[in-house]
Amino acid sequence: MGRQEVGTVGRNRAMVVVVTLLLAVAAAWPAAGAVRVKDLVRIEGVRRNQLIGYGLVVGLGGTGDKSGTEFTTQTTANLLERLGVAVAPGDIKVKNVAAVIVTANLNPFARAGQRIDVTVSSVGDATSLSGGTLLLTPLRAPSGDVYAVAQGQLSVGGYSARAAGGGTQKNHPTVGRIPGGAVLERDAPMPVFKEGYIDLLLAQPDFTTASRLSTAVAELFGSDTARALDAGRVRVWLPEEDEADPVAFLARLESITVEPDVVARVVVDEKTGTVVLGEEVQVRPVAISHGNLTVQVTPYLEVSQPEAFTGGGPFGGQSGARTVARDRAEVAVSEEPSHLIMVEQGQNLASLVDALNALGVSPRDLVSIFRTLKAAGALNAELEVL
Repeated sequence: MGRQEVGTVGRNRAMVVVVTLLLAVAAAWPAAGAVRVKDLVRIEGVRRNQLIGYGLVVGLGGTGDKSGTEFTTQTTANLLERLGVAVAPGDIKVKNVAAVIVTANLNPFARAGQRIDVTVSSVGDATSLSGGTLLLTPLRAPSGDVYAVAQGQLSVGGYSARAAGGGTQKNHPTVGRIPGGAVLERDAPMPVFKEGYIDLLLAQPDFTTASRLSTAVAELFGSDTARALDAGRVRVWLPEEDEADPVAFLARLESITVEPDVVARVVVDEKTGTVVLGEEVQVRPVAISHGNLTVQVTPYLEVSQPEAFTGGGPFGGQSGARTVARDRAEVAVSEEPSHLIMVEQGQNLASLVDALNALGVSPRDLVSIFRTLKAAGALNAELEVL
């Protein structure tokens, strides 16, 4: 075999290796539009729980609640009484104290002893919580059980300054946070496999997506491991070989990729003029014409004065002539030239956007155009107006 033949064989083998690697990468790479299961669903029972508590913030430099805030003075008196100090609520000046509501999110699988962030919000007439310290506050679940206690110095991302009837303010000085300000006293409620299965809840219920998810899970773990119960729920059974390690099973389950199906939808925010269109939006044959009519009214004051040396003035003179002022207005009407654009049958989002751009419409004009298209039956999509 000659040198040229050897070189050709080597190049061919190298090409085979490159093609094989490319095919392997293509097989491993998710399909276009594919989304992980963990981004599409949540496991029933695995969710955040809200905690709430009522407490006091002290150490404020005269920016606390006013003396007329009775619940603040009463709470302060009750706290001092528990600390062994007897004082009447009416004798307490609370300008350095503020009553607050403390809120926090209890993450799933959280354990006793862990710390969580809390948000502190004034409920009285305090002007600022800056520099304050939250006193020990129990945080309760809706059931009334205490899951955490919060205490610490507030971090307020704003300020307020007032003097002589004026002032300035940045952000909201009556709301603050305490990073890691609460300590869990008990474990968060733990989800469990109910009779050997879990339910996956789709964030956007859809029959097609639920069917695709069920099929993808069954292809990986077996035909009898998943079933779509409705548009928003897919039930997955734990295989016998994974009963000893359900965490690894859930990790593999979350990594499955599924291509979700989406509904053709146009979302319009009339307050801001924002319009968002999905890629599945299509239109029927329609002609679109759009033009703006602008009417401008400019008011002005017309003053009529008598001739010189006639003795006229604001109150008249010997000749009876006087200065007269009358309100007048100039009205101007302008209309932009309109164009007629044809949109063909079945054209998609790109064609529709090109046609609207050709008309030179503004985002606020799109609101009226899409509502008119929907009323005419030419828009094959849901129209959602916020």
